[in-house]
Amino acid sequence: MSEPTPQNPVLTVCIEGPVAVVTINRPEAMNSLSRAVFEELEKAFAGFGEEVLVAVLTGAGERAFCAGLDMKEMASGEGITAPSDATIGFGHTRFGLAAFKGVVIGAINGVAVAGGLELALCCDIRIASTTARFGDAHSRVGLLPGALLSSLLPHLIGVSRAKEMALSSRLIDAATAERWGLVNRLVEPAELLNEAKALAHDIAKHDRKIIVAYNALIDDNFGMTYKDAIDNEFHASKAFEAHH
Repeated sequence: MSEPTPQNPVLTVCIEGPVAVVTINRPEAMNSLSRAVFEELEKAFAGFGEEVLVAVLTGAGERAFCAGLDMKEMASGEGITAPSDATIGFGHTRFGLAAFKGVVIGAINGVAVAGGLELALCCDIRIASTTARFGDAHSRVGLLPGALLSSLLPHLIGVSRAKEMALSSRLIDAATAERWGLVNRLVEPAELLNEAKALAHDIAKHDRKIIVAYNALIDDNFGMTYKDAIDNEFHASKAFEAHH
């Protein structure tokens, strides 16, 4: 497997005004999450300044968005793992995406499995290619998830469907993912990146302060009761008006 070099980076970042396109660049390894990819994701998303409001995250090629953790690297003992004494995990940090206060759009261009499905869930919005497929391989490899699968997936697609995916390790196709609400919509492969970028630029037309605050408010209210969410929205709205 090729090692990353300046001429062959594991992650590429292209800045287009207020929009950044972040591409996992390991097509020969199904864009799996090696330690180098994880470190570059953390660095990229932490490094976006106020000029970037929306990031589009995708994978190189059409075969895979991300096939999960690099199992060869894991077997060698060099793969990414959370420290045993860590008080937060990949779900809290969203594989490094949480350092970025803007919006992340996942352009799911192929297979998104296990850690790759979790990475897709870490995105605020998901648009998928018609050839994309989704699955959870944790049961097959004998591991419990640590990055949103058991917490967010049931909210998105329902408990029973989440259990079907999680416990069977079966893949679902793009049409099923759209019908179940896992992705917002489907786009032909050749148009996926353009569609994701167009949405990113539509979001980025708005004032940064409102987009960041509104995105955070939706996330905060998601896990609250209906009554608590109404109260939180009221207080957040008043606080926003007072400061802006």
